[in-house]
Amino acid sequence: MTTEMIAGRQEKIRAELEAGTGAAIGMAVDQSGIRTGLRLWFDDLDDRHGPVVEMKPFGMRGYRVTLGFGKFAGEVIRQIQAAGPDDVGLARALVNSIEETVDLDLSGQPRSDWVIDSGAFRITATARGLVADPDEAVTLVSRDIVVPLMAAMAELIGYDVIVEEEAEEAAYEGAILVSTVRRRERNPRNRLLCIRLHGERCQCCGFEPKSFYGEIGGIIEVHHLEALSLLDTPRPYDPATDLVPLCPNCHRAVHTRRPVPFSLEDVRKHMRTSGWKGGSE
Repeated sequence: MTTEMIAGRQEKIRAELEAGTGAAIGMAVDQSGIRTGLRLWFDDLDDRHGPVVEMKPFGMRGYRVTLGFGKFAGEVIRQIQAAGPDDVGLARALVNSIEETVDLDLSGQPRSDWVIDSGAFRITATARGLVADPDEAVTLVSRDIVVPLMAAMAELIGYDVIVEEEAEEAAYEGAILVSTVRRRERNPRNRLLCIRLHGERCQCCGFEPKSFYGEIGGIIEVHHLEALSLLDTPRPYDPATDLVPLCPNCHRAVHTRRPVPFSLEDVRKHMRTSGWKGGSE
């Protein structure tokens, strides 16, 4: 991997990371070893006060990605250790979404039950047998390894998420409305995990925006199959099974009934009544 190649990919890598983590990303070319690599970190923490990812070519057609912590990351590590069970569950699911073909070492801990117990915690991911095209290999490693690792750290640290205000319809223009904030639905890490697990095809109607709109079609949304706000008693949140991708139209249709949204099958029944014959069942 040459310096020129990394420089040419930096902005795309940055864009994918910021979309997946919900945080600004800092990065720099790393020429400290025999082979040129890339270092990445959360911009507001810099590379001393938070997690840092290093990615470098490994062997003939491989990459090694290492995630560790800066020398002064004690405060962030304490913040991570105080993360709630939902955040921990999502972080673990993001890391676990990395393909089994990637050799993943989480400081000797299992994929499904790891904890960051100190500043010595490290994640090392080694991918072998990648495509021969070095430019494509950089893209794949960034998307399939670096993004979920950094997204997991962003979830544990608790970066703010985009909120969606769901308001009642106004009786006239300019009316002041009382809105309900539905925080987790627009969490970029939820969306990232949902896409990694289920793809970008709507689980209700079967429409895949990217196949129709191309690169501007990244508009798939994330839906909780069971609204967390309506649970009578708290239960563990399983991000791997509680989320499904929906196109904007189906997602809006599901939430036209309040406070209990329509099920996906409810929406399909309405669609069939109107003559629809497609679907993703």
